[in-house]
Amino acid sequence: MPEAPLPTLRLADVQRAVADELDRMSPVIDDLGRLFTDAGHELALVGGPVRDAMLGRAHHDLDFATSARPEETERLLKGWGDALWDMGRAFGTIGCRKGEWVVEVTTYRSEVYDPTSRKPTVDFGDSLDGDLGRRDFTVNAMAVQVPGRELEDPYGGVVDLAHRVLRTPGRPEDSFSDDPLRMMRAARFAAQLGFTVAPEVVAAMTAMAERIDIISAERVRDELVKLVCAPYPRLGLTLLVETGLAARVLPELPALALERDEHHRHKDVYEHTLTVLEQAIDLEDRLGGEPDFVSRFAALMHDVGKPRTRRFVDDGTVTFHHHDVVGAKLTRKRMKALKFSNDEVEAVSKLVELHLRFHGYGNGEWTDSAVRRYVRDAGDQLERLHVLTRADCTTRNQRKAERLRRTYDALEERIARLSEEEELGSIRPDLDGNQIMEILGIAPGREVGEAYHHLLELRMDRGPMGEDEARAALLAWWASR
Repeated sequence: MPEAPLPTLRLADVQRAVADELDRMSPVIDDLGRLFTDAGHELALVGGPVRDAMLGRAHHDLDFATSARPEETERLLKGWGDALWDMGRAFGTIGCRKGEWVVEVTTYRSEVYDPTSRKPTVDFGDSLDGDLGRRDFTVNAMAVQVPGRELEDPYGGVVDLAHRVLRTPGRPEDSFSDDPLRMMRAARFAAQLGFTVAPEVVAAMTAMAERIDIISAERVRDELVKLVCAPYPRLGLTLLVETGLAARVLPELPALALERDEHHRHKDVYEHTLTVLEQAIDLEDRLGGEPDFVSRFAALMHDVGKPRTRRFVDDGTVTFHHHDVVGAKLTRKRMKALKFSNDEVEAVSKLVELHLRFHGYGNGEWTDSAVRRYVRDAGDQLERLHVLTRADCTTRNQRKAERLRRTYDALEERIARLSEEEELGSIRPDLDGNQIMEILGIAPGREVGEAYHHLLELRMDRGPMGEDEARAALLAWWASR
């Protein structure tokens, strides 16, 4: 994971990459371009597909801007595409599918924002240059006219892309005043593309950070997810912290930087957290290889309970007792405020709460009972817990790191062996609720649940017992009440 910007691109390489990508797109862009120009309208490939073409990245989702109004765009696409949709009609966008390609065509826009409103008022524009001028960054404000393939770059996007720099087409203060979410997008694009952000853009983000407060939690959440799942999340997260945006959208993250103390008696928790995130990303092949938001966000939040639980002991040491439990509560509260789904909230919170469980068993002297409880408590998050626990080792002491790795290897081997013998993923008592009621002669109620829980704990401690042994244990427990 690079901490520094990627090297400058050569202009010749950019030109070659975009030519190759336009050739690959030619069955769509040439055909669609002729369709619109024959009808007397302009059409241009715009935004991300143009930017990514210059970076040598293939796209099957193509965005176009046109002089045609939405009703005319719909008429033209209806006879050309395989399927059509108009959910974005209010914003001038009509979409369609053509084979493997997904196409969205948007009428030139000139958006006007109310500074107190979360949403723009959309007015249709008259020119491509005007449409490009209202876009967020110069690298997204380039277009290719089709079918002629003339490049339109009125704001120097090619140069900025070659130097891997994010700038706004106009004054960043005006851009961010129009749509404060663009400040989050600056961090997201830095994380996705490995770009630096121009000093004047950083300065505007810092000065205007409070403007993000008018943006809906859902829009902030979506940008945060894209940032965390990007190839270089450290770049984006660092930018959010340094500009003060994180203090408003994810305040638990910059709070970790306060954990540094002048005597250096414990590690920098903020830097440790970013390292754990990167190490979790390196382990994602264990989860299928694709970016996994739940495991990444759990890595980012796993120590957020430390500021609330920090205590300085008389001998000079620092403790964070119960920071796992406190951190899980803070994580749940923050994710609910950002409108994450209940499943996501519970998954990430569970991982934060369990991230220290492995270290509670010393140097590997795990009993079968402890292994069973570890698997039961992790539930369907076991594989992610493996990733988080391994990633949480950031010691520079290679001997210690190797010892922890071997110990966790041994734990996973124990889990695999017991899983084969006992089906650990679905541990249940040796008697079900109906059998408990029959043996004890009781009706459904609280006592059945207590008996079931007692048998489950015995199952955890002893392993499979069999029906006869479980019956005897149940009767003994009942008699002792």
